[in-house]
Amino acid sequence: MFVTGAYGATLSRIKRQGGEKARLGMAALMWISHAERPLKASELCHAIAGEIGSPNLKTDNVPSINTLLACCQGLFVVEKDSSTVRLIHFTLQEYLRAHPDLFGTAHSTIAETCLTYLNSHQFKAVSTTPSPDLRDPPFLEYSSVYWGVHTKRDLSDCAKQLGLKLFDDFNHHASTKVLMRTQTMLSFDVDRFSGFSGLHCASFFGIVEIVAVLVQMEGCDINQMGCGGDTPLMWAARNGHEGVVKILLGRDDVNPNKPDNNGKTPLWCAAYNGDEGVVKMLLEREDVNPNQSDNNGKTPVWWAAYYGYGGVVNMLLERDNVNPDQPNNDGQGSEWSEEDWTGPASSVESQV
Repeated sequence: MFVTGAYGATLSRIKRQGGEKARLGMAALMWISHAERPLKASELCHAIAGEIGSPNLKTDNVPSINTLLACCQGLFVVEKDSSTVRLIHFTLQEYLRAHPDLFGTAHSTIAETCLTYLNSHQFKAVSTTPSPDLRDPPFLEYSSVYWGVHTKRDLSDCAKQLGLKLFDDFNHHASTKVLMRTQTMLSFDVDRFSGFSGLHCASFFGIVEIVAVLVQMEGCDINQMGCGGDTPLMWAARNGHEGVVKILLGRDDVNPNKPDNNGKTPLWCAAYNGDEGVVKMLLEREDVNPNQSDNNGKTPVWWAAYYGYGGVVNMLLERDNVNPDQPNNDGQGSEWSEEDWTGPASSVESQV
């Protein structure tokens, strides 16, 4: 009780500073407490300097980390080894999360800031550079990887419009390479990555409202493949975004069986992940081929059985045209016993 009272008193002092000091102090605490990962000190400073909707980054607005520390009156520190910022104690994080009114619509504000950075002339200049240095500007990595996460949490009209603006010329945007570098199971050279459209990106993040707009646009290719063969439906199914899967499957021109370069289909991905919701939606379409295997001959039911996803196995076996005995390229069938299953083999990644 004493701790929470002390936090409340300190926040009151921060607000009583008034003007720019109060704004900077509360903004810093909002970012630190709502960011998806620990922020570098330089990232925090650039994030707070952003003017939502501005086409240009104004570097003269970037405050120093010492200024932010002073404005927050000791509520956060900078780790010396990593240069990341953190709140002084986990109980402060709990306190701030328990009082969402302190920051208003934090996630939409963060999303709008990230999208403003990605839409800026400076970021677009990075995108057109033959060999861009993706470490500069400092806020590129966070904006690229997490703008969609914050947008999905709380989509404002402003974030929606900024997202659609970003997708006007997205294929060669530097943020696509940054985002793809976070995907550990990709089999293509990220430095030569291309073909990742706005619809791919919105499907990747699962932003239903933006996907709904994009699929209605003239010239939208709902089956467009990136350089890895991934379609928008593939990304949505892989990441378990049921709302986006529903929209894409509602289109008559969607091909639900289109495999990527490794032979993986949307159903394969959903079964591999044990995602019963997405598997159910895909199997409701009669044109979905439940026996379509990857390049190693492993079918959706093979993987579901291998991992012990009983619910997915049962869904697949309810389809009359499923062949549970279809062997992979090594002649292994999808034998599975719920009583004997103890977990996936540790070597599974090497078999994918």
